[in-house]
Amino acid sequence: MAASDPLFSLQNAIKSTFSIKYITSSGDSVSTLSEATHLRLSPSIVLPKNIPTRFKRPGATASDPNAAPNDFTALDAIVVAWLARDAPVAEYMKQVREAGISAFVSITERNGIAEWLEGKVTEHDRIVSLNVEATTPPGTPPPQSASLSRNLATPSAPSTTPSKRRYVADAADTEAVKKIKKAEIELRDRTTVLRGIKPNNFSAIRTVVGDRLKKIREMSKSGAIPVAAVPKPDPKMIAKKARNNFPIIIISSSPTSLITMHNVKRFLQESTFEPSAEARARAAAEGNSRADDLIPIYRKRTTVDPSGKETETRMRYFVVDGVEALKKFGDDAWDRVVCVMTTGQAWQFRPYKWSEPKQLFHHVKGVYVTWSNDPPNTKIKDWNVQEMKIDPHRRHVDKSVVAHFWKMLDTWTMTNKPWLMP
Repeated sequence: MAASDPLFSLQNAIKSTFSIKYITSSGDSVSTLSEATHLRLSPSIVLPKNIPTRFKRPGATASDPNAAPNDFTALDAIVVAWLARDAPVAEYMKQVREAGISAFVSITERNGIAEWLEGKVTEHDRIVSLNVEATTPPGTPPPQSASLSRNLATPSAPSTTPSKRRYVADAADTEAVKKIKKAEIELRDRTTVLRGIKPNNFSAIRTVVGDRLKKIREMSKSGAIPVAAVPKPDPKMIAKKARNNFPIIIISSSPTSLITMHNVKRFLQESTFEPSAEARARAAAEGNSRADDLIPIYRKRTTVDPSGKETETRMRYFVVDGVEALKKFGDDAWDRVVCVMTTGQAWQFRPYKWSEPKQLFHHVKGVYVTWSNDPPNTKIKDWNVQEMKIDPHRRHVDKSVVAHFWKMLDTWTMTNKPWLMP
């Protein structure tokens, strides 16, 4: 049975270094596997290339290739996997496509079947054993009984079955192979180099996580809810939080600034940029010829806790354009300033608590407001500010610009002045 088995025939051809030939049904040799209909595995063994082997496909449950050929891999797919066993993944898939194979050996299974064909391993979990269940009708005498009856009928007939001789490796050949393997250098490509050779032991992490999961399961069974450890709050932070503190944003008082007291509310609250001149004209038409020196800004902030619950809070900010308005908040007003918007002009900072830009933007978040098509400003290179670029024409991108500004400001405030966050 092993002699006619496609896998064993291919394995014997590999062991005997027989050159596998592609032939047609008429016996003519061809150069490509796609043109061939049969494979010559030895001088006396020729098999169809699409004959099913004992190598099961993923998810298959059948145990007989003849009964369920669609559950097993064809011989040509095994041959391609062997011939391209050391090829990169892209080259292997290219050979599969050129051979016209649809059900090929997967990348992860290629090395395993190659090792079995070479004889490095004797068993494979996807290869069905030859010792399949017999399908002969009941009552049929076993082969040994039949041969015994034939021997009894013809006692003078000599046995013609040759006994198998056990292979004994030559000691000199074994030593030569060992020397060759010692001097062997494994070639590596960009695919194999990513696999790594250092074993990683994550048992300590599994132990820690396992203990925590066990406690959570026990507490959920008993009805108790695990409560995370809450750090003791800082008394100074409690005192600052107790007061009605709202973050303050300072903008430039320059009339050429993109963000002024005329359009800042609509920009930061409604995510729509309106040129300052148009906003000033609209306010004048409504009877407001002069802008307020202190403008409240309201925004909705959504947070998600570890359990996945969303919480929406309404936050209030105050916007001023100079230190005169800032004095209305008291002596500690600079403790509440979280952001300063600048046009890149250093005179803006002269009346501030920190008049040097580097020192100022160490204590507050610096934002440089500019058009998206303006060239880079070399003056702000060392100021530790982030750019907020406004598009001159496309108003639909204003929402993403404002959202990025609030996200950037929330991150800075949580890190540097967390008592101002709700």
